[in-house]
Amino acid sequence: MSEVLESQDDRRVRSPAELAAWLEAGSRPAREWRIGTEHEKFGFRLDDLSPLPYEGEHGIRRVLEELARRFAWVPITEGETLIGLKQPGCSHGCTITLEPGGQLELSGEPLESIHETCSEVNRHLAQVREVSEAMGIGFLGLGFSPKWSLAETPRMPKGRYAIMSAYMPKVGRHGLDMMYRSCTVQVNLDFSDEADMVKKMRVSLALQPVVTAIFANSPFADGKPTGFLSYRSEVWRHTDPDRTGMLPFAFEEGFGFEAYVDYVLDVPMYFVYRDGRYVDVAGASFRDFLAGRLEALPGERPTLDDWADHLSTAFPEVRLKRYLEMRGADGGPWRKLCALPALWTGLLYDGAALDAAWALVKDWSAEERQGLRDRVPRTALKTPFRGGTVQDIARDVVAIALDGLKARGREDSLCSDERQYLAGVQRIVESGRTPAEALLERYETDWQGDIDRIFLEMAY
Repeated sequence: MSEVLESQDDRRVRSPAELAAWLEAGSRPAREWRIGTEHEKFGFRLDDLSPLPYEGEHGIRRVLEELARRFAWVPITEGETLIGLKQPGCSHGCTITLEPGGQLELSGEPLESIHETCSEVNRHLAQVREVSEAMGIGFLGLGFSPKWSLAETPRMPKGRYAIMSAYMPKVGRHGLDMMYRSCTVQVNLDFSDEADMVKKMRVSLALQPVVTAIFANSPFADGKPTGFLSYRSEVWRHTDPDRTGMLPFAFEEGFGFEAYVDYVLDVPMYFVYRDGRYVDVAGASFRDFLAGRLEALPGERPTLDDWADHLSTAFPEVRLKRYLEMRGADGGPWRKLCALPALWTGLLYDGAALDAAWALVKDWSAEERQGLRDRVPRTALKTPFRGGTVQDIARDVVAIALDGLKARGREDSLCSDERQYLAGVQRIVESGRTPAEALLERYETDWQGDIDRIFLEMAY
């Protein structure tokens, strides 16, 4: 949910065609394709396992201040409020930001290989550990807060979050849970042109529930099992139907940049950022804004920055900006932070692999895709599909991704290619046992029903 814009463009726009052209301008040749990874984590006090407030000795603000002091990150502020950090000299990505409930997010730099991605992840986690251990706090990689209620979860002092918090309960029963109690890992990948974007969008939308199943890692809430293996994914089903979902129109003939713009124009707005503050326009139409008919800003038309902001408030399973965002995976331990980009890179960045992935899903109906999305949060790899299970599909998906990574041929200093990062995923898929099921077994046996053990044993 990072709000750092990928461009700073205050040109006024007047037509949907200009918005589509802005998206299309993100196209780049294959030699320039990069891999961006974003991941969130829950902070907690080691002494009482409580969540981190914004202020105070054990506050998230102090974490940011210490990261800046020790590792030369540059503060990002909203007025006088420290809300994030950026890395000097990095043109895109390279930020540490706060999610609504104090979740700490790294939005990584667009990198050439998974080797570089994994080095970035390890470097970031080492910095966070150095700072947090000295403060008596830890960080946890899960898809959903395992213990704290919504009332117990702090709220970060960011203007956009106040607007979203007021609006969310009007449109879905779990919107606030999504904001304050969930964590994800997200992969951002490039496309070469509209046709390439369309094919990648369709493949990644169809396979997003399969990836959710493989990475299911959120079986707990409020200190006990929920009955779901990815409760985070279930929460998203009840967040806001106007801005979430599987985008069935993406599979219709003629889909492209203009069709996606048409969809986002109908996603209700949250805010407009003007003169250092967020103007509440929750529920308003971007179409009206485009025509100068926004009630809160009469006569004013949007800038391309406003468009970039609005794009970031649509939350489908795959989101189009000037790149594609894969949004279906639970937060997890550090190995999964390298595995998820490896899986999607193997599927989408080699032509033969992309063709094979499309062949796998192209005859799935909209009802079948939605059925997978609806059932996977509870049963993950055991979800039935066409006489088999999602585990059967996952085996094919991983095999295709491995072939794609092999074809890329990106080796590290030990002459090992990117396939090494899928070893853990291969074990999950072959066993049919997700990370969530492993946690549930430990909860019932070793932990004897004590959810506090998850903080001690599963922290970074």
